[in-house]
Amino acid sequence: MTPPSAADPRESTPDAAITADHLIPSDPEAASRSLAEVQGLLERHNIVVELAHRQRHGEGEERHELVEQLVQRQSMNELRHKLAGLHPADVAYILEGLPVLERQLVWRLVGADRDGDILLEVSDSVRESLIEAMDREELVDAVETLDADEIADLAPDLPSDVVAEISAGMSAEERDQLRAAMSYPEESVGARMDFDLVTVREDVTLEAVLRYLRRYEELPDHTDQVFVVDRHEVLKGALPLDRLLVNEPEVMVMDVMRKDIMTLQALDDATDAAQAFERYDLVSAPVVDAQSRLIGRLTVSEVVDVIREEGDSDLLSQAGLREDEDLFANVWASARNRWPWLALNLCTAFFASRVIGGFEDTIERVVALAALMPIVAGIAGNSGNQTMTLIIRSMALGQVTDANAKRLILKELAIAGLNGLMWGSIAGLAAWGLYHDTPQGIILGGLMLLAMMLNLLVGALIGMAVPLTLQKIGRDPAMGSSVLLTFITDSMGFFIFLGLATLFFRP
Repeated sequence: MTPPSAADPRESTPDAAITADHLIPSDPEAASRSLAEVQGLLERHNIVVELAHRQRHGEGEERHELVEQLVQRQSMNELRHKLAGLHPADVAYILEGLPVLERQLVWRLVGADRDGDILLEVSDSVRESLIEAMDREELVDAVETLDADEIADLAPDLPSDVVAEISAGMSAEERDQLRAAMSYPEESVGARMDFDLVTVREDVTLEAVLRYLRRYEELPDHTDQVFVVDRHEVLKGALPLDRLLVNEPEVMVMDVMRKDIMTLQALDDATDAAQAFERYDLVSAPVVDAQSRLIGRLTVSEVVDVIREEGDSDLLSQAGLREDEDLFANVWASARNRWPWLALNLCTAFFASRVIGGFEDTIERVVALAALMPIVAGIAGNSGNQTMTLIIRSMALGQVTDANAKRLILKELAIAGLNGLMWGSIAGLAAWGLYHDTPQGIILGGLMLLAMMLNLLVGALIGMAVPLTLQKIGRDPAMGSSVLLTFITDSMGFFIFLGLATLFFRP
């Protein structure tokens, strides 16, 4: 945007923001209800079409073919009308909850003017399937109405010739914005920033700013402040809208603007920026370059997406899944996505079985060991998972550092020792109660106490060590962590319990 003059914030009337005027859900469950309604309409459509088809096939009359077409058209119009009243995010939610064939049917009924907004809302895996079903002209029509930062979000999934055609139809400023947004790393602030913002000069009055803002038909989304820049677009501060409204019109911007504002760099990590938004309750924040020139802004809507995607990624990584998976993807693709860590899990299971095999003689002498050893492994796995979940969350919030990592490890070991003593005693009493009528009853109780305490210590140590090690080598701390934890606590649980039993039950 062009900097304002002292007399007038802008020389020309800004273009009106283009926004879709769709029905906004009145409560959080509206999307779930809409999905159920669409599924009901699809089911009814299939039943009616099948009945009409059977009747036409049975009587062999052309009139019934016309009736079948009319029935299909009527049911499709009803479904189209339902979709037209939904917010793009709700339509995206519905598409993600439908099998592939029904998803394609619903996608064809969505208005072409809404395709771009919906593509922005759906998950990456579903977006790919929708784009594959669209021809080149449809893609160009859907995407060219979006802003440069939104096009940059979709660009990795679009054919290169489509991106080139859309770019050719942009203004020089928009092309520069698109090129800039696409040049930043995917997880950076630059890839998430919005170019649609309002700037003013510090040497104008609040009255001039108000006159300028009234020339907009609609302010950019999440506008809680206007940014103050000089003639070279260097950021000088920000003018919150509440200060603009409560101060006298003749007051100068420089006298009421905030100078101590938080700024972001384009190469800053988006997750770190999201933490800052949460910490300081921000709605928007300016993004500047190395020379402090304002190049964009980050809004809370993008931050919410970052937090959600980070949470989804952690959940998938802990389970050993490499990427977001379409719920209704074909079986082959879904199976391949789960292979790597299943293969590792199979190897670790064989390793654990060999640990047990090394104590076959001990198990033959005391058969009760076979029934008790899964308890030792299981409770240590659960305890270690609690530790791991806590540490991964704290690492995501930036609360774990080299300075406090050792102290946290000692704390978790102390907690594991206390829990091991308490629950090991309970397990030991239970084991003695089950086998009190055997010569080994008291020894089995003591073994449960000692083995459980030692394995809970192992679980706590691994629950801390795995995420910290993965972070040290530059990997996602949650990546396959639950698989590794289960492997170690199972193997060590069996080894500790059966090893101690071998010492106590020598022939």
